Amino acid sequence: MKSAVVVFPASNCDRDAAVALEQISGTRPVMVWHDDSELPDVDLVVLPGGFAHGDYLRCGAMAARSAIMRDVRAKAESGLAVLGICNGFQVLAEAGMLPGALMRNADLKYVCRPVALEVNETQSAFTRKYDKGQRVTFPVAHGEGNYFADDSTLDRLEGEGRVVFRYASGDNPNGSARNIAGILNEKRNVLGLMPHPERVCDPLLGGTDGRALFESLLEALS
Repeated sequence: MKSAVVVFPASNCDRDAAVALEQISGTRPVMVWHDDSELPDVDLVVLPGGFAHGDYLRCGAMAARSAIMRDVRAKAESGLAVLGICNGFQVLAEAGMLPGALMRNADLKYVCRPVALEVNETQSAFTRKYDKGQRVTFPVAHGEGNYFADDSTLDRLEGEGRVVFRYASGDNPNGSARNIAGILNEKRNVLGLMPHPERVCDPLLGGTDGRALFESLLEALS
């Protein structure tokens, strides 16, 4: 599996994503600067967490208009797998690649802690190594992770099996509608999620619940 990680000014999880990808795939990802105009020949591109452009205007708004995002969008429309984690999810929403918006956390406070999730959908390249209903723990670290969409959009996401991860009952850290933590696009090749699977891929980091996501991609894309 050939992969790339896009680096924006003030990204701070790009190395985390690269380490996880290399550890699981055995191949070092290409680090792509946001101002580049074209992606290399890869099977997967990751938009990492962080605070792209200092979160000015809205989280992800400036990054969504970076030069590289034109090629990310075009190649995603042709089937390229795209994973947006935390700030990367915000970028995907701002770029119109995923529906809805990520708003300020309900209590208006930054939250950084492990949260319990339930795997809601396993028929995707991102989750085929999980069991439906499996409970996992990923860390979150965000101030604007409150997923919002109108009811018709939420109904469509649920009806089409595009809600991949939900916060477990009682462990929603941001007030997201219907406990949504991660969603797919219509073609099911773009996933955005607020929790950080790349931070739980090694026992030395305190957990390995995120490994199956990257192992799923390795199986699907190799």
